Amino acid sequence: MAFNDDVRRIRAIVWKDLTTERRSKAGFNSVASLGVTILVLFGLALGPDGKALHDAAAGALWLAILFAGVLAFNRSYQVELDGGALEALLLYPGARWAIFAGKLIANLIFVTLMLVIVVAVGIVLFSVDIPATWPLIVFIMMLGVVGIVSLGTFYAAMSSRSRAREVLLPLLLYPMLIPVLLAAMSATKALLFGDVMNEAGAWMQMLVIFDVIFLVATFLAFEYVIEV
Repeated sequence: MAFNDDVRRIRAIVWKDLTTERRSKAGFNSVASLGVTILVLFGLALGPDGKALHDAAAGALWLAILFAGVLAFNRSYQVELDGGALEALLLYPGARWAIFAGKLIANLIFVTLMLVIVVAVGIVLFSVDIPATWPLIVFIMMLGVVGIVSLGTFYAAMSSRSRAREVLLPLLLYPMLIPVLLAAMSATKALLFGDVMNEAGAWMQMLVIFDVIFLVATFLAFEYVIEV
């Protein structure tokens, strides 16, 4: 019975966050616009050199997802804080991890939709040929998004009550995401270039390991962080 209540709580939080975003649309538009803008700036900086654009495609893509995703994470608890509902949500009977799970799933959906737009623009802008291994690339992208979103949602909770949360969140988040970004970039780039050195498998294993560690650690630590 208690687990069923937690599942309903998760669904309610996810539905509330997605409905709020669907009605306002300001958050998604700003996040997607920032991601596309970052890609365009990378393209302008690299110039018309087709090889340079192709070589930088994987790195530019993941950096755009990272920087744009921070905007989404900053908004994770904004509605509850502005309406004074966060304390009531914490006092509601049930497991605290359900709150984190709901926010995590909502952010996963949010960032995945942004990822679709950024990837589509990146393919055109960087003249990327879609390889036969594209299902594996999609899988790697989802692994990378899980790692980024799990830590982003966790650190957003940690910094949510700080007046300088817009500055504090990137300072906490970026150093911790270096292993995930390195593995995701390297695996994506290897598959785009045919993976002649058979590197993608090792990077993918590393990405899975970090995702598991981050998910377990954030779920266990959330209850203590949200009380601060």
